[in-house]
Amino acid sequence: MNINELRDTLFETLNGIKSGAIDLDKARAINEVSKTIIDTAKVEVDYLKVNKGGVSPFIEASQPQQLPSGIIGITRHVLKG
Repeated sequence: MNINELRDTLFETLNGIKSGAIDLDKARAINEVSKTIIDTAKVEVDYLKVNKGGVSPFIEASQPQQLPSGIIGITRHVLKG
């Protein structure tokens, strides 16, 4: 699961609550699990900051690289300090 799939699940849950298809106990359980997933993603982000980059399957999967025609890559420069 990536961040987009988590977001979709949360919006589906919200719509289910509004329509009455999902009861509040189930919605609370989904909410708690989602919070745990988000907390682990925050740890991942902190790890990437400390190591000055890297790849995160959770976060990177939500950012497909669609480059304009004629552009073959991206170089990112990071300022230290």
